[in-house]
Amino acid sequence: MYKVKLLEKKDVAKNTAAFWFERPAGYNFVAGQHTTWQLINPSETDAEGDSREFSFANPPQEERLMIASRMRDTAFKRVLHNSIIGTEIEIGEPEGDFVLHSDSSRPAVFIAGGIGITPFHSLVLDAAYKKLPHKIFLFYSNRLPEDAPFLDQLKNIDNPNYQFIPIFT
Repeated sequence: MYKVKLLEKKDVAKNTAAFWFERPAGYNFVAGQHTTWQLINPSETDAEGDSREFSFANPPQEERLMIASRMRDTAFKRVLHNSIIGTEIEIGEPEGDFVLHSDSSRPAVFIAGGIGITPFHSLVLDAAYKKLPHKIFLFYSNRLPEDAPFLDQLKNIDNPNYQFIPIFT
C-alpha cells in the first residue's frame, strides 16, 4: 500500500465529486485500470467498510491521481467528501485489464452511463495524448447534462479518431 495526500477536490456533476491525490514516485498505471482506496483511521465507518475500488479517472500522463464518485450516503463517501486537503489515504497497486485493445484496425466502441465514465475518461484522454490511430466511439448516457461528470471535457477532446455520442434520457 502507498500513502497519498489529497491535493484537490471539486464537484464535477450533480452529487458527484472528483478527488486528486499526489502520485507516489514510480507509481504507474494503464488507462482503464483501478485500485483499492483505503481510509486511514476514518471518523466513522459502517458495514460496507473503509475501502473501495475506484478506477483512475485521469490518464497516466498526468502528475496526480484522480478518482471520481457519486456521493451516496455511506460512511466511506461522507468521510472522503469531508476530508481536508492534505488528508492521507492508502492505495494499492493498479489492477485490471480493462484497457484499450492493441489492434488499431478495429474500432473501439465504449458504452458508459453516469459515474461509470471514469475508466473511459482515462482511456479516451490517454488515446488523444498518445495520438493513437484507433477509431474510438464513446456513447455516454445520463438522465440530464448536469448529471454527467466530465461532459464538457469529453465533448472537446482533440482527437480526429474520437467520436463522442452523449445520450440524455
